[in-house]
Amino acid sequence: MKLVDVISEIKNIAKPLVLNGGVELVDVEFQREQGGWVLRIYIDKQDGINLEDCKKVSRELGTILDVKDIIHIPYNLEVSSPGLNRPLTQEKDFRNYAGKMVRVKTKEAVKGRRNIYAKLRGIKNGKVLLTDTDGCNWEIDLSNIQKTRLEVEL
Repeated sequence: MKLVDVISEIKNIAKPLVLNGGVELVDVEFQREQGGWVLRIYIDKQDGINLEDCKKVSRELGTILDVKDIIHIPYNLEVSSPGLNRPLTQEKDFRNYAGKMVRVKTKEAVKGRRNIYAKLRGIKNGKVLLTDTDGCNWEIDLSNIQKTRLEVEL
């Protein structure tokens, strides 16, 4: 199974599990790091998550993943908050965080650039709307976005 398929399958398993626990699945990462493979599950909820939320999701998801046996290599499971630099992965994220500063990395270059630091204006018809610090407006197809993260504003 390809890495992208493993991540997709884990999202399909984790999403209903976390929703039943009153939290939101923000993102899933599965990557090789210095100490081996790490499966990271980012969760959040309106008033923030706590250690108990993370422990509960970790226990329940870990058990399900062990039973389903979709990952055939040793890995560490980490469940945590997305933090201040929360990734934006779904259309609703781009609506909910309009007005915030973001860093966007695209799959294909737009106006000659793949990395954009800008204020998020929202999303319309599948296009993420941004205004960069020079006042230039951007419309980027959601399908062309590789990664978007909130930026901490001081």
